[in-house]
Amino acid sequence: MTPSAAITHCRRCGTCCRQGGPALHLEDRELVESGRIPMQHLFTIRQGEPAYDNVTGTIAPAVTDIIKLKGARPGSDVCCFYESAGKVCGIYGHRPAECRALQCWDTQGIEALYRCRRLERRHLLAKAAGIWELVQEHQQRCDYGDVADLAALLKQASFPEEPHDKLLEMVRYDQSLRQVTTERTGLNPEWLPFLFGRPLSFTLQMFKLKLSRTGNSTCLVPVGVTHERVCYRRQ
Repeated sequence: MTPSAAITHCRRCGTCCRQGGPALHLEDRELVESGRIPMQHLFTIRQGEPAYDNVTGTIAPAVTDIIKLKGARPGSDVCCFYESAGKVCGIYGHRPAECRALQCWDTQGIEALYRCRRLERRHLLAKAAGIWELVQEHQQRCDYGDVADLAALLKQASFPEEPHDKLLEMVRYDQSLRQVTTERTGLNPEWLPFLFGRPLSFTLQMFKLKLSRTGNSTCLVPVGVTHERVCYRRQ
């Protein structure tokens, strides 16, 4: 890049807004509690879930919850508040801390903020009687360290039955809890990715497994190279 082409200010190209929504920090708590960022626009990468680190470029278990803005539609990396037609942010005056810190021409600010003071579900739900207890129970029963251990056992040539059944039961519990929560509490189903993270039936792909259904039967099967090990370290 020549000096004349060097970027020194925001050109409103929208590149950062199209590469995934920001993670939220404690500074953003008021934005959620005030409703400026509704909870249906959030999803949680749960503590222990393998997550991509934008700074190091590696995948490792999340040290804490990482609450992020959803994409504009399922499977999209475009931030849900980015208005593509005008290349503008729909909540620019109340944008999250990471968005304020990000300068594509100088990433020191965003790198300093990235892992600090992350907003967690407990900050928003600890006083929500009933709901917070469900979130804690789900976190314990669907612990990603346990998922990783069971998935590793399933990569063995004998494909042992016990870890398969334990992991499948975990997936079924995750599915059932989501359904029961909305039925019994009347909560907006769009809150579920924030409350309980992404469904295990989806995130199993990070452990090289998938659900396979044949008639009324459901089982877990390896995908990709069967002997490939998934890198996972407990914190």
